[in-house]
Amino acid sequence: MFLLIAEGLSNAEIAGRLDLSEATVKTHVNRLLAKLGLRDRVQAVVLAYETSLITPGTRPGKPA
Repeated sequence: MFLLIAEGLSNAEIAGRLDLSEATVKTHVNRLLAKLGLRDRVQAVVLAYETSLITPGTRPGKPA
């Protein structure tokens, strides 16, 4: 789910990809951000770049 957040997907888009309810995704996103000590989704994207989980010009799940 972290990579989907880093990709910039909304809760509704993540829910559709993972076949979950939007409320479930919202709960998981909030818990993930809390456990990582992040304020918001923007900080999650920054963390993904800083840890090389994603790189500029590429999208998770897509070939480089």
